Amino acid sequence: MNAARQGIPGLQAGEDVKSFQASLDLGLAEEPAGPDPTAGVALVDGLPQLAQVGEPKGVVYTRPWVVDLILDLAGYRPEDDLAAHYAVEPSVGNGAFLVPMVRRLMASLSAHGRDIGDAQPALRAYELDRDAAVRATGLVVQELRQHGIGKTQAQDLAQGWVGVGDYLLASPHDRQADLVVGNPPYIRYDDLPAKALAAYRRLYPAMVGRCDIYVGFIEAGLRQLKTGGILAFICADRWMRSAYGAELRRMISAAFGVEAVIEMHDAAAFEDEVAAYPAVIVIRRAGQGQALVASAGPGAGTPMAGITLADAVSGLARGQVTEVPGFTATTVGRWFRGTSPWPALEPRKLPLLQGLEERFAPLEDENTGTKIGIGVATGADRVFITTDADLVESDRLLPLAMSADTRQGTLQWSGHYLVDPWARGGGLVDLATYPQLRRYLERHKNELQRRNIAQRIPRDWYRTIDRVHHELSQQPKLYFPDMKLVSNPVVDRGGTYPHHNLYYLTSKGWDLGACSPPIDKMLSMRRQ
Repeated sequence: MNAARQGIPGLQAGEDVKSFQASLDLGLAEEPAGPDPTAGVALVDGLPQLAQVGEPKGVVYTRPWVVDLILDLAGYRPEDDLAAHYAVEPSVGNGAFLVPMVRRLMASLSAHGRDIGDAQPALRAYELDRDAAVRATGLVVQELRQHGIGKTQAQDLAQGWVGVGDYLLASPHDRQADLVVGNPPYIRYDDLPAKALAAYRRLYPAMVGRCDIYVGFIEAGLRQLKTGGILAFICADRWMRSAYGAELRRMISAAFGVEAVIEMHDAAAFEDEVAAYPAVIVIRRAGQGQALVASAGPGAGTPMAGITLADAVSGLARGQVTEVPGFTATTVGRWFRGTSPWPALEPRKLPLLQGLEERFAPLEDENTGTKIGIGVATGADRVFITTDADLVESDRLLPLAMSADTRQGTLQWSGHYLVDPWARGGGLVDLATYPQLRRYLERHKNELQRRNIAQRIPRDWYRTIDRVHHELSQQPKLYFPDMKLVSNPVVDRGGTYPHHNLYYLTSKGWDLGACSPPIDKMLSMRRQ
């Protein structure tokens, strides 16, 4: 019972596919111009597939306590009539979400006196890797057999629920869902095949800049929701604060309500240790109401007697529960609007931040000429960053401020330089005029040419990913280390250029240098 024989789930007889897709449009962006992004894409088991098959890079499996927490927060509980709802798992992996969903669905059938046949249209799971899909199907069959379902019927149900295909391409043809839930893959944009990335970006306008593929999964899941439907994911949370997440935040603000955000940076959320900065998000296709904000630490996941973890954390946020091991939690009456970043804060401090935002203007302000940016990304720090002041011509070395230089509360320049290939008037320098620079870069040419930026623009193989704006070196600025829960800004009165792990703030109206000694003495000492 594969997807090709079933047809497109959710379409009524005679219904046109294009008109059905139009019903899923949120009206947040114009339809992408150009040809159908799925044109010419192969079908596997009746589902579109574009990215390379095989256990994908970025697969991270979720622990059972996190799965139960997410399903409970999303309201996927046996006491509800789950057969009356349509739930989608967009990246089934090892079945970490799907098997508990089947278990809950079976319990719900029993509680509501329903027949097993009523379960067939209630679930859909996508998986890009055929072998993983086969394993997940087998696990579902085992679960069904434990509930007394015969072997043949169990196999038919499992094969109908699990399909091999690319959710990002297939979901526009699927029916609207009550729940989209799971752990989307973690793959950077520059690790995706160019054809796949182009197709995804035509379908999902929020996939901008250097986004991870999970941004596309969030947008696809949100677009598939019916009114009142819920998306519940665990994924990296950097999109909540980064520039590449701005369009996704705008989309959520315009048409959805955030119900819960639970930061899990220090919790044992996954089977393997990963540096993914994960968070649980629960978002409903409805207006914004009260939101749960929580943080899970190393002790999170301890079972509690007589209450689900989701209910315990919700009770903690509302003051109805005094303690939940490993968790802090609160509720907020409103959420952040437009493209505004969602801050990473200890939950009880969030209402204070919202109060400050109501009273004061944002940091980026036309009245003060204040701007915020991030430092230079090179794509090959081993080549472009050095402490050797004689490595290349002196005017090709730009003093570089690193995150570690800010740890003492003042800027303590560590003597790092950026090997600078950019001319001050714009464009790359002519290597023929810089023999030391040319010899150095050509020794590393193979490594530099392997970068995505060099493959896209071969003639500029020796560029950094970001262009260098030399005037920034001489401007007073505040430095903020990236991805820190506690920020201690450090002043540079002018003299260094920020590395990519530093944000910076400049202002035409503020005296940023008033609270820090000049750095030029440190620079001169390093060069001597």
